[in-house]
Amino acid sequence: MNIDLTGRKAVVTGSTAGIGRAIAEGLARTGASVVINGRREDRVAATLRELRALFPKGEFIGVVADLATPEGAADLFARAPDADILVNNVGTGRAKPFFEIGDSEWIDLFELNVMSGIRASRHYVPNMMKRGWGRVVFISSESALAIPVDLIDYAMTKTAQLAISRGLAEVVGGTGVTVNSVLPGPTNSEIMGGWMKASAEAQGITQEEAEQQFLKTTRPTTLIKRFATTEEVANLVVYVCSEQASATTGASLRVDGGVVRTIA
Repeated sequence: MNIDLTGRKAVVTGSTAGIGRAIAEGLARTGASVVINGRREDRVAATLRELRALFPKGEFIGVVADLATPEGAADLFARAPDADILVNNVGTGRAKPFFEIGDSEWIDLFELNVMSGIRASRHYVPNMMKRGWGRVVFISSESALAIPVDLIDYAMTKTAQLAISRGLAEVVGGTGVTVNSVLPGPTNSEIMGGWMKASAEAQGITQEEAEQQFLKTTRPTTLIKRFATTEEVANLVVYVCSEQASATTGASLRVDGGVVRTIA
């Protein structure tokens, strides 16, 4: 399958590291021009340097903006006013007992993980509909279906993304725009990899041993028996953004290594 997105403009939020960075590279490899976004200027600049070295003929724009705020969203839209492809990837999570999560923490996480995608979709999708072509992808998580007890606030935001994605797909039905969500499982992303590295150092074991321990104790239903790579997640996202995926919309697509078995 030859995926060619030459001439398409892509916005990937939260794309200076992890899954977002892999998605940006994957889209650039197909010929799309890519907007890189992050909250820190040094990280955006470093990502631009890396991508321009990999793809000397590629087109990249860097936008430093905190998409947890309306002001940050406005900064992004001013620098990148239009897009054919929108990947709502920016987000984070933090392990914390339910009874210790304060109101402000719930709201802050919702603003970043959920409202960022709502604002971006509200801005970019109308022009996609006018042109009769567009791709919107929400990067959700297997935690949207299998709720971790120490990440209930994070799981709430990921479940919310599924509702928004499906609802927006209904809204744009028949316009040539598709909207899907992608649900990664345990992945060697920057955040998850950092957790595993810290756990390994605390226990005096290797990171691979820490990952296997995590899978056995918290994700025993995994079928691949390992963490996915960020590139494996990006591969699915790139396909969903392609011309070949024009009949795939309103879907929740799992790249979780078989972790979630009981929910279709």
